[in-house]
Amino acid sequence: MTTARKVPRKAAKSRPSAAKSAGKKSAGFSPAEQEAMKERLREMKSESGRGPPGGAEDGEREVLAKIAAFAPPDRALAERIHRLIRDTAPQLVPRTWYGMPAYARDGQVVCFFQNASKFKTRYATLGFSDKARLDEGRMWPTTYALREMTGAEEARIAALLKRAVG
Repeated sequence: MTTARKVPRKAAKSRPSAAKSAGKKSAGFSPAEQEAMKERLREMKSESGRGPPGGAEDGEREVLAKIAAFAPPDRALAERIHRLIRDTAPQLVPRTWYGMPAYARDGQVVCFFQNASKFKTRYATLGFSDKARLDEGRMWPTTYALREMTGAEEARIAALLKRAVG
């Protein structure tokens, strides 16, 4: 009877990544993206009942607290968007989504606001999820850049909201 002899393996040498060897940072998630993911985990725990109790009133408080923490230009836009959504589509329930103000129907996010300073962009965005009923042929916009709001933008957003929940 022959026994197989184990041959010792050489330990693999670790090789530095191309980014590190070139003196560059790894292209991972930014601190803002990491924080958004942590926020989403907290939200999911709360939604599943493993976290603090939630509800429409808690969602409203969380959204208003997030908006209050924004830089002044973003805060002004977010406050107007919040009022517009509450007036135009009162059936949408305020909540946070990845740490952003969002508005949901039947627990599903329909639209959300992303402040410009969150990812250091030059404009805030108002986005609509696939739950929004904005379908228009084979292609349609779902995210809108916002730098300021006049009556014209408000009217356009109100029309989008009505279609989205329609």
